[in-house]
Amino acid sequence: MTATGADRRRGPFTEGDRVQLTDPKGRLHTITLGAGKQFHTHRGHLAHDDLIGAPDGSTLTNTAGVQYLALRPLLSDWVMSMPRGAAVVYPKDAGQIVMMADVFPGARVVEAGVGSGALSMSLLRAVGDDGHVHSFERREDFADIARANAREFFGGDHPAWTVTVGDLVETLPGAVEAGSVDRVVLDMLAPWECLDVVSEALVPGGVLICYVATATQLSKVAEAMRDHGTFTEPQAWESLVRGWHLEGLAVRPQHRMHGHTGFLITTRRLAPGVTPPLRKRRPGGGYVVAEEADEADWTPESIGERVPSDKRVRKVRRSVTGTSAPS
Repeated sequence: MTATGADRRRGPFTEGDRVQLTDPKGRLHTITLGAGKQFHTHRGHLAHDDLIGAPDGSTLTNTAGVQYLALRPLLSDWVMSMPRGAAVVYPKDAGQIVMMADVFPGARVVEAGVGSGALSMSLLRAVGDDGHVHSFERREDFADIARANAREFFGGDHPAWTVTVGDLVETLPGAVEAGSVDRVVLDMLAPWECLDVVSEALVPGGVLICYVATATQLSKVAEAMRDHGTFTEPQAWESLVRGWHLEGLAVRPQHRMHGHTGFLITTRRLAPGVTPPLRKRRPGGGYVVAEEADEADWTPESIGERVPSDKRVRKVRRSVTGTSAPS
């Protein structure tokens, strides 16, 4: 049995395929092949019929003599060029989510915040036809765009995908059995508001991974995970991807890079009745959570700075000036 969408990823180009054309200057043009159609630029045109039936990776020349390289877009290309209702999770983050959350074939995954469906496609690829991705989206228009994008990519509705329009906190308890979900992925404004229902849905050892845009969200969800009492110590990171220019001896980093797009934070569900072990590294004396902090709490100790003692400063001063008296 062929996995859903696999037949659209190989073989000669056929009518309805999406094809990415690269011109001599490296510019990309994405077209959907149709019999009798033409692709026009200010420098000539080419017929879609010349591509239909050609193998993936072909070249063709338009009426003005401009040569194009034709390839099927990879999933990473597809999500960056597909119609968007909301910002997409970039491929660099989607790859991190699939790997670091250990999304495996056959897994039962809950996703909240579908957006344009970019991350949903990566999750569906990872769980396969035997797994299940249950996605929740508050906005019906975003859900429709996501369904259409995934339908176009897989060549039909994926059998492992269910999309529910509604609030995760209200709809998740009635949609899945308690303790039946292997992985939860939250891409939303306030993931800390969902920890109760997520904790109830996850299997012991299950993974929760959140994608948040700002440091303040990161701080708040981390504290909420710790305070909840059913999760392990959270781990957080971000990924930055810098391409390289490769031309003769000019091998150097590119001037532009994919910098900050979001933070990822992950934790795992403890077994029922188990309390998290005490952290070996306790917070410093000035520790205070962000929502309880007032102006007086913003001290160097509170934000993790290591403040040297007066004794150490006097010692260093003597070593470099030969005196501890003001110069």
